[in-house]
Amino acid sequence: MIKAHFRVDQDGKFNVIELTGHADSGDYGHDIVCAAVSAVTATCVNALTSVAHAKPVEDADNDHGGFIRVTKIGTDHDSQVICQTLLDGLLSIQQQYGQYLEVKMFN
Repeated sequence: MIKAHFRVDQDGKFNVIELTGHADSGDYGHDIVCAAVSAVTATCVNALTSVAHAKPVEDADNDHGGFIRVTKIGTDHDSQVICQTLLDGLLSIQQQYGQYLEVKMFN
């Protein structure tokens, strides 16, 4: 199961995004849940830099997969909208494939 955790500060602004685990919803290379989660996550993380011009810190395990943490997310409007877009996308995936993806928010 992929676990997506979003942390917000006291003002409700996103400040940490962390995804861990594997969906295991299909064979390697044919796992549509993994592909969907990876696509929306990579798009949003890249947009923090290219669209919002933020300088997030990304920690990922590219050798073993199944882990990414994004910190130092900008508090500006664009950065927060991008993070909300990621959350909304993951919640949509969770609605259909909840046995493979868990999305939670923490203060």
